[in-house]
Amino acid sequence: MSSSDVARQGDKNARPLSLSGHVGFDSLPDQLVNKSTNQGFCFNILCIGETGIGKSTLMDTLFNTNFENFESSHFEPKVKLRAQTYDLQESNVRLKLTIVNTVGFGDQMNKQESYQHVVDYIDTQFESYLQEELKIKRSLHNYHDSRIHACLYFIAPSGHSLKSLDLVTMKKLDSKVNIIPVIAKADTISKSELHKFKIKIMSELVSNGVQIYQFPVDDETVSKINTAMNGHLPFAVVGSTEEVKIGNKMVKARQYPWGVVQVENENHCDFVKLREMLICVNMEDLREQTHTRHYELYRRCKLEEMGFKDTNPESKPVSLQETYEAKRQEFLGELQRREEEMRQMFVQRVKEKEMELKEAERELQGKFEQLKRLHQDEKSKLDEKRRTLEDEINTFNKKKAAAELLQGQSFNSNTNAKKDKDRKK
Repeated sequence: MSSSDVARQGDKNARPLSLSGHVGFDSLPDQLVNKSTNQGFCFNILCIGETGIGKSTLMDTLFNTNFENFESSHFEPKVKLRAQTYDLQESNVRLKLTIVNTVGFGDQMNKQESYQHVVDYIDTQFESYLQEELKIKRSLHNYHDSRIHACLYFIAPSGHSLKSLDLVTMKKLDSKVNIIPVIAKADTISKSELHKFKIKIMSELVSNGVQIYQFPVDDETVSKINTAMNGHLPFAVVGSTEEVKIGNKMVKARQYPWGVVQVENENHCDFVKLREMLICVNMEDLREQTHTRHYELYRRCKLEEMGFKDTNPESKPVSLQETYEAKRQEFLGELQRREEEMRQMFVQRVKEKEMELKEAERELQGKFEQLKRLHQDEKSKLDEKRRTLEDEINTFNKKKAAAELLQGQSFNSNTNAKKDKDRKK
């Protein structure tokens, strides 16, 4: 019987008992709160939207501070993701906040690959956490979790419909991150147009199968407000860090010639709703959904790619050790097979090379024999010419000697005749 079967059997056999006095484990929630407060919390927000749509301003307004902002150009060659981490504290609660901004999103002529950089960034954070989780000596208690907990997708207030880039990007991201769509600069269109625009956006998201984050309704303490807020999506927001005097108090607002748009006035925009849902009510659920849903999906896919499964072909549970041993044997078998293939290939290549060398040797031997025969023929011809020349030289020498002999005899004859003539005188 496996350990999981034992655990399930133990759950079924557990029976309730009443306590006769105080034990003390009712303080566990307080212990958990104290521990969490001492450790602090982390929250990571990804802001996706066109350049100049108001992402940085809304972040400053949401957290009531001034983050370090950089002016972005509309002429970026590709999308860049800029992550900045800040340590915030409210009362005795510490929050490590990371804001990731998409620089140059949607500014390129070719927008087909705009979303890919965002997808790669999210997967990289999942992979970093998975690698830390798989280490033998882990340190998850002090590991800086950089996984994206919430994605605020800024929609341009066109009043017509979503852009193709918006639909494609959200479709690529809905299984990786909690998407909360917001209509940016909502003070640029009328209330009637805004209402129709919201309906149009939700209709297009549903028809294209885009799964946005839904505020949880299973918790009775927040089910009522979350149900109501789900009906207000996407939130139409206005951001501003400037304060305007309204009556006797200063409020965050945007001043126009025709009037004032108050950021925290729910009759003017949905900023308060967004802040309540994102920070005050559902921040922990966003963190939990990231870990239990999106990260688990990534982790499962990665482990399945590596060959790890929970059950065997007979649908029986398989332990990690069994899976590891099976993969190890499979790897060793594959390694031996490839080694044998390489050995056979090496032997074959050696044989082919030997045949090539022998063929080349035969060709060289044939050329050598041919040149040798040519050399013998040339040598024979030269010897024949040498003998002929020697015979000619001998003949010439003989004729020369005969001629000299005749010349000597003739000279002697002339000399004797002259002497005879002289004596007669």
